[in-house]
Amino acid sequence: MIPDFGPAWATAYEKAKAKLAGFTLEEKVNVTTGVGWANGRCVGNIPPVEPTQGRGWPGLCLEDSPLGVRFGDFVTAFPTGVNAAASFNRRLIRLRGLFMGLEHKGKGVNIALGPMMNMGRVAQGGRNWEGFGADPYLTGEAAYETILGMQMGGVQACAKHLINKHQEHFRTQESSDVDDRTQHEIYAHPFLRSVMAGVTSLMCSYNLINGTYACENDKMLNDIVKREFGFQGFIMSDWAATHSTISVMTGLDMTMPGDITFDSGTSYFGDNLIAYIQNGTIPESRLDDMATRILAAWYFLHQDAPSYPPTNFDAFRPDNETTNEHIDVQDDHHWLVRELGAASTVLLKNVGGALPLGKKDRSIVLVGSDAGPGSIGPNEFADRGGSDGILAMGWGSGTANFTYLVSPLEAIQRKAREFRTSVSWILDDFNLALAGNMARKRSAALVFISSDSGEGYITVDGNEGDRKNLTAWHGGDDLVLAVAAQNNNTIVVVNSVGPLIIEPWIDHPNVTAVVWAGLQGNEAGNSLVDVLYGDWNPSGRLPYTIAKNIADYPAQLITGGEGQDILDIPYSEALEIDYRHFDAKNITPRFEFGFGLSYTTFKYSGLSISKIESPVNDALIDNWENGGATPIEEGSSRAAWLHEPAFSVSFTVHNAGSSFGGDIPQLYVNFPASAGEPPSVLRGFTDVEVAPYEREKVTIILSRYDLSIWDTEAQGWRKPKGTIHLSVGASSRDIRLRGKIPAE
Repeated sequence: MIPDFGPAWATAYEKAKAKLAGFTLEEKVNVTTGVGWANGRCVGNIPPVEPTQGRGWPGLCLEDSPLGVRFGDFVTAFPTGVNAAASFNRRLIRLRGLFMGLEHKGKGVNIALGPMMNMGRVAQGGRNWEGFGADPYLTGEAAYETILGMQMGGVQACAKHLINKHQEHFRTQESSDVDDRTQHEIYAHPFLRSVMAGVTSLMCSYNLINGTYACENDKMLNDIVKREFGFQGFIMSDWAATHSTISVMTGLDMTMPGDITFDSGTSYFGDNLIAYIQNGTIPESRLDDMATRILAAWYFLHQDAPSYPPTNFDAFRPDNETTNEHIDVQDDHHWLVRELGAASTVLLKNVGGALPLGKKDRSIVLVGSDAGPGSIGPNEFADRGGSDGILAMGWGSGTANFTYLVSPLEAIQRKAREFRTSVSWILDDFNLALAGNMARKRSAALVFISSDSGEGYITVDGNEGDRKNLTAWHGGDDLVLAVAAQNNNTIVVVNSVGPLIIEPWIDHPNVTAVVWAGLQGNEAGNSLVDVLYGDWNPSGRLPYTIAKNIADYPAQLITGGEGQDILDIPYSEALEIDYRHFDAKNITPRFEFGFGLSYTTFKYSGLSISKIESPVNDALIDNWENGGATPIEEGSSRAAWLHEPAFSVSFTVHNAGSSFGGDIPQLYVNFPASAGEPPSVLRGFTDVEVAPYEREKVTIILSRYDLSIWDTEAQGWRKPKGTIHLSVGASSRDIRLRGKIPAE
C-alpha cells in the first residue's frame, strides 16, 4: 500500500497558516533563520517566537545523526546505514528508524538530520557508510523505511544530501556534472521515495550541480523536488552551504546554522532577507511559503502537543549541568542493534564447515586490534576520528557517542565458556611473528581487519575523509597472511566502511572463512558472536560490489584543485553505477552486489508472473501501456497510478539444508536493448525465513514506475518498447529463475 499523507499535510498547512497570521515580518524571517553556530543547545536551532498575543512558538532543535543522537549521553549507537542496507530487511530497517526517532524525541529533538542517502558511487567516498550502499532501488527502499520509522517515533526526518555529493575532497568546491536521465533514475530516486514516505525536510548539499550550487539550484529544488515530486515540506541548507539571499527564490526555505560562516555573526537570511522583502526584491508571499512549510512540518508530526519533550541536552556544553539533564533514552533498543548487526553480517566464504564455531573448536586465538576494546574506551576520539579497537562506525558528524561498546574479544570469551573453549589473543597488528606463533596448533585463528573513513574535517592516518585506497588498515593483509601461514583454519573478520581489495589473501587455502561484519553499532561483538556460533544463520547481502582491482570500479575519487578552483566531476558512467558497470563491461568481480552465503542451502522454483488489474480505469495507465510518458504536472513522479501494484512475481523458496535460515531473493529487471539501460537493474527484494526442508511461497510486487525509464524529451516516465524480462536470484549474478512481463 502507498500511504496517502495528503489529508495530514492539508490539516498541518491549515494550522500553520493560522499560526503565521499573527507573526510579524521579523518573526517569520526568524522561523527560516538559524541562530548561528553553537548559539543554542543543538547543532541547529530555530529561535522561539515569544508567547505574546497568542502567537507563541517554541522554535526548533535540529540534531545529528543518521545512526543516533550525536553529542547526547545515554543514547544508542545503532548499526550504520550501510549495515541496515546489507540486511535487505525492511522490518528491521523500519524498526531502526523507529527507535532512532524515539531516542531523538526523548532528547527533545524536533528534526533528526538523517537519513543520509548519497550512494556509494565512489568506493573510497568518506561518508558512504552513512548511506545505504551503491544501488538506487536498495537505497530508496532503505530510506523509505527509515523515514517511516523515524517519523512514527515522532521526530521529523531530514533526507540528505540533495544531491550528487559522493566524495569529501573539495566537497564545497566541486561540480557534479550529471545528465538528466541519470539524475532521475539513479540519484534523485531515493529522494522521491523519501517524499513518498512523508519526509518533512530535505537538506541541500555543499557541492554544485552542473555548475550551480545545490542550495540555489532552481531545477533541483523548485522544479524536481517541489513540482515534480510534490514535496510538501521544507528544504534546509547543509551547515554554511547557503551562498546568497536570492537562493530563497530558487527553493531554499531555511538556512543552517544561520551564519554565513561559523561564528561570523552575519546571515544571508535574517536582516538581509528582511531588507530584500522590504525593497521588493523578494515577495513576502515567498517568505510566507517558507515559514508555512516549516511550521506545517512541525504540525504534521504533532510536535505542538504539550507532551512533546523540550530539549534536555547541550551539544556544545556537555559538562554544563544546568543544560544537560542526562535523560536515558536507550530503553530496550539493544536487542534491535544486536539483531540488525547479525542480520547485516555477510558470510563471503566458508570452506569445509569452518563456521559455525562450536565444540569442535577447542582452542581459538583472536588476532588484530579490531578484535578488542579501545585502550581508554569507545569515545576516545572526538566524533570517532581515530582508530583504536573494534570499528563500529566511521567518523564525522554522522556519529553518536557510545554509551557502551561490546568488542568481539568480550563477546567471544563469554560464548567460549559454553563450549569450554580455550581463548587467547594478540591485539598488536604489526607483530607478525608473534601473531603467527600464537596461531600455531589452534583449532581456529580469527583475524580481525578494518578500514575506516569519515567526514573531511577530520584526518585519520592521512585519510582526509575519503579513503586513500581500498587496502585494509594497519597492515591487515600482511596480518592475515602471517596467520594463514601457520594455521590451516584462518577465519577473517572484516569491519569496514565499504569495499576492500582482498586479493592478496582471499584464495589462500588456509583462509577457510570470511565474515564481512561492516559497522554494527554498540552491540558489535554480540552480533558477530551470534553469526560465528550459528545462533543467527547469516542472511546479510553485499550492498555494493567487491572488485578485484580498484580500477574496475566505474567512478574514481577525483583529487586536485586548489584555492578557489571548482573541481569538475563528470558522471560519465551515467546509469552504470556499481554492479551495473561490471555487468555492462563484462568485468568479473571478486564478490558481486547482493552476494552472501548461508549455513544452509536455498533453491528457487515455480516462477509465476501475473498482471494486477488497477482499481481505477485511468487514461494515464492506457497512455503508459502504449509507451506514453507521465504528464508534466505537480506530483507527477509520485502519482498513485504510477506506483500502485501492477505485476505480481511469485515463486517458491526451498530450504534444502538441515539448518533454519533466512534468504534474500532479489528481483532484477532486464529492459530491452533499445531502452538504453544496463543489462540488469534491481527492482525488488524480500526476506524469507524457511525451516529445514520446508518451502515458502514468496511474492514480489512490481509497479509501473519499476518498469519505466526517464524520457528526457517528454520529461516523464515511460514504458520502453519491447519485451521486459525478469530475473530472480540470490545475487546480481546468481540468477535462478527467468521470466518476462506478460504482453497485453
